[in-house]
Amino acid sequence: MLNNLIDIGDIIQNAALFSPRNWRDAAMASDALLQAIHRLFDLLETRGASYVLVGGVALLNYVEGRNTQDIDLIMALGDLENLTEIQVTYRDQFFARGDFQGLQIDILLTTNPLFSKVQQEHVTTLHFQEHDVRIATVRGLLLLKLYALPSLYRQGDFLRVNIYENDIAALMYQHHPDMGAILSELAPFISASDLASLQKIVHEIDQRIKRFRTNQPADN
Repeated sequence: MLNNLIDIGDIIQNAALFSPRNWRDAAMASDALLQAIHRLFDLLETRGASYVLVGGVALLNYVEGRNTQDIDLIMALGDLENLTEIQVTYRDQFFARGDFQGLQIDILLTTNPLFSKVQQEHVTTLHFQEHDVRIATVRGLLLLKLYALPSLYRQGDFLRVNIYENDIAALMYQHHPDMGAILSELAPFISASDLASLQKIVHEIDQRIKRFRTNQPADN
């Protein structure tokens, strides 16, 4: 029996409702988003699209406290092009962004070898209402988060760096993954200098987690 996926509709609906920029049209946006989410997964299933759910919604199946207003998917370009109902607003070699009935969809294209690897090797299936949804595993999410970090540092994007490092820390704290093995798997897809930087970041996060656990009161 499949485990249930968290309620995607509730997560995105709540994020939209609590975003000040959406307050004026909150009620309308809320109902429209819920309908769009259900129609999107109907569409993906009907067209036989080979997708994997990643990003904030996927993360919330493994840790608490993350919020998101969009859907993140790994998908092949051919599958995206077959989903003509998704209006593509941006596309480059490895990424695309689209709009589906007011729902923002960020797409990691499998033209990127790491994204393809995660899609093929680091996926589980959870049940969401009448759909069986393919979702990245903890290891898959960590590979994607770590892969993105060096680029975010180079861009000077402090806010996203902070979010991604917190996501990595939360997954490490909650699930005790073998980070050495994950970094080794990631190594062929990044430069040696980026790998060294990530090893340092992971070590610092690990030390922070150890200090936190040491300071926790013993159970009575």
